[in-house]
Amino acid sequence: MAEDGGGGWFPPMDLFRSEPMHLVQLIIPIESVHLTISYLGDIGLIQFKDLNADKSPFQRTYASQIKRCGEMARKLRFFKDQMSKAGTTWSLKPNILADIHLDDVELRLGELEAELIEINTNNEKLQRSYNELTEYKLVLIKAGEFFKAAQSSATAKQREFSSNKLPPESLTIPLLKDDESENDLSKQVKLGFLTGLVPKEKAMAFERILFRATRGNVFLRQAPLEEPVVDPTSGQKVQKNVFAVFFCGERVKSKVVKISDAFGANRYPFAEDLAKQSQILKEVSGRISELKMTIHAGLLHQGTLLQKIGEQHEHWNQVVRKEKAIYHILNMLSIDVTKKCLVAEGWSPVYATKRIRHALRKAAIDSSSQVGSIFRVLHTKKLPPTFFRTNKFTQSFQTIVDAYGVARYQEANPGVYTVVTFPFLFAVMFGDWGHGICLLLATLYLISKEKKFYGQKLGDIVEMTFGGRYVILLMSLFSIYTGLIYNEFFSVPFELFGPSAYACRDDSCRDATTIGLIKVRDTYPFGVDPVWHGTRSELPFLNSLKMKMSILIGVAQMNLGIILSFVNALYFRNSLNIWFQFIPQMIFLNGLFGYLSLLIIAKWYTGSKADLYHIMIYMFLSPTDDLGENQLFNNQKTIQIGLLLLSLIAVPWMLFPKPFILKSQHNLRHGDIDEYELLEDIDDSLHGEANVDSEGDHEFEFSEVFVHQLIHTIEFVLGAVSNTASYLRLWALSLAHLELSAVFYEKVLLLAWGYDNVVILIIGIVVFIFATVGVLLVMETLSAFLHALRLHWVEFQNKFYGGNGHQFRPFSFQLLSNEDEST
Repeated sequence: MAEDGGGGWFPPMDLFRSEPMHLVQLIIPIESVHLTISYLGDIGLIQFKDLNADKSPFQRTYASQIKRCGEMARKLRFFKDQMSKAGTTWSLKPNILADIHLDDVELRLGELEAELIEINTNNEKLQRSYNELTEYKLVLIKAGEFFKAAQSSATAKQREFSSNKLPPESLTIPLLKDDESENDLSKQVKLGFLTGLVPKEKAMAFERILFRATRGNVFLRQAPLEEPVVDPTSGQKVQKNVFAVFFCGERVKSKVVKISDAFGANRYPFAEDLAKQSQILKEVSGRISELKMTIHAGLLHQGTLLQKIGEQHEHWNQVVRKEKAIYHILNMLSIDVTKKCLVAEGWSPVYATKRIRHALRKAAIDSSSQVGSIFRVLHTKKLPPTFFRTNKFTQSFQTIVDAYGVARYQEANPGVYTVVTFPFLFAVMFGDWGHGICLLLATLYLISKEKKFYGQKLGDIVEMTFGGRYVILLMSLFSIYTGLIYNEFFSVPFELFGPSAYACRDDSCRDATTIGLIKVRDTYPFGVDPVWHGTRSELPFLNSLKMKMSILIGVAQMNLGIILSFVNALYFRNSLNIWFQFIPQMIFLNGLFGYLSLLIIAKWYTGSKADLYHIMIYMFLSPTDDLGENQLFNNQKTIQIGLLLLSLIAVPWMLFPKPFILKSQHNLRHGDIDEYELLEDIDDSLHGEANVDSEGDHEFEFSEVFVHQLIHTIEFVLGAVSNTASYLRLWALSLAHLELSAVFYEKVLLLAWGYDNVVILIIGIVVFIFATVGVLLVMETLSAFLHALRLHWVEFQNKFYGGNGHQFRPFSFQLLSNEDEST
């Protein structure tokens, strides 16, 4: 199914059945084949067949070209990712430029990718160096504080000993003097140290492992950094601690190095001399400033390059996608034995023949081909794809039908009736003209922003709502209409079309029953009289009205479904379905439930108090009994008996004749013939059972056909009852909607209004608004939508709609999406 590009409004007959389709063959000279496929993609009216289905993608003629296009698409995705990371905006509309050849695009993309990769590599190296120097600077500052603190502590102790008049050398005299070690320098102990940074989350574990591995023969100092730093390896901001480990001996040093590497610690050199520390810190600070300027210049260069890419990105993207799509189609064509032509086959609408021929002639002229392309119509018995011309209004309704199943070619399309019946059934359940106005305003906003939102990524829920904006538009309009009929505005009745026709005879009837009401004026001109709202009787008039309306609507829609099955049978010249499906189904359905609908209308017209439940029950149990006060019209009992007998006859009428007639026709047709075709009269749904294989198997499985017909008969008989009952959901959901709306109005808004407090009133109004929007305008809308969907798919469409066709999917550049890049 395709959407008409002009967006015009088509009459219903454009949707009633699929466009006439035919299988065409194109013989295209090899020198003009590329341009021909391009022009055909522009008009988008041919669905090509794969004539090389037996070949793998790598064995096809243009596999290398598709690989090239895939590589270019990868480069374009790389550019898009880089622009997204850099925050560079790019044009979503392609610049209007002269046509560019694919080879030029490939060359340009290769150059830009190489340049961008080189810039990124240099920037990464510079950034890594910058991050390392930043960490080194922090280590120099923090570790320097360690050494300064230690020196200050030693100086303080020196002063303390001096005040106690100890000799100055006493601090350096060991407790046990070893003359040999004094003379042998190799036996003197010298402390070493390592400095660096370790992630803060690993600092405690790092300390414990060091202690255990060295048996406590190390001294560790740590200091946390105030701000997270960028790790040179990962490029992520991490909270770290600066550490200094003091140890003795090379073996211990080796262990410390391995443990620090295992914990992802970055080690940096550190000088003991304070003067040298200051010099290194100054040098590192200078290098950081230089790197900062260099990185800034590199980012400016990268931004300029990405800006240039962004200006042409969409144009290149379209060129690559089109070329890739063209080569996909070329791989589906077969090469002529002369290897001078390519042969294409595909389905196209009959009305598109003139445009296709024009595209072929134009391609031959523009490619300077000496031989034109040949267009031929092929005759085939294969089932064509289904194609409905839709516009932005009818597209969403057709999508609802296609979600159930695509119509078989030339099958009656439920989408025509769905345009009216779907929003109407929704409105029967949702009817409230106040809520309908709220839905209408929201829908009008979406329609007013149509050009802005079209083609944008809006999120799943918003995008789904925007796609169905015209469905919601009709749903809201029908809800306003049914709300006026129900006389409900946020569950409150209004005297919009005049005062009520009824009044109380005395004060005793005001809040009790309807007995005391008398008619004092003309009948309320439109919709339900306001006086019938509330609980004036055991079964309020409004609820009774909605329940009976549900039955009338259900029976009417099911009759429409059976009539459409007759239309299908008449169109396909299926006489068996007319005589043994349509007629008995109409008799059975209307003999019971059509008669019930007649009784409802007669009771409304006459004002009788007849009990319809009693009439329908005893129509089966005691059809000959006198009706008494339940009689609504003359000869009612005779009519009931006749309808009951016809309904009982309709069941074997549906079941028995058809299998025997099929068997008789089979014997007559294939008694003395070796090869045959199925009769056009045979029901399409029986092809799987009654059909024979293509090799000429003449067996007719009567038992399978009979069982199949038995299943269909039982399904219809039981379905007539269950489907009619299913339409009572229209009444149930309408009642639920009314009750919920009344609860929010009475228990929230009116209750808050009763308090003489502005704060409580404001809270009540806010709660009422949120409850109305969240429950009634969102949840109830979704609930009514799903129930209307079920009534269409199950109760309506199963009467006539097979939905076993396949959709027309033409080769069109307009239908190309971004997902094509990854295929």
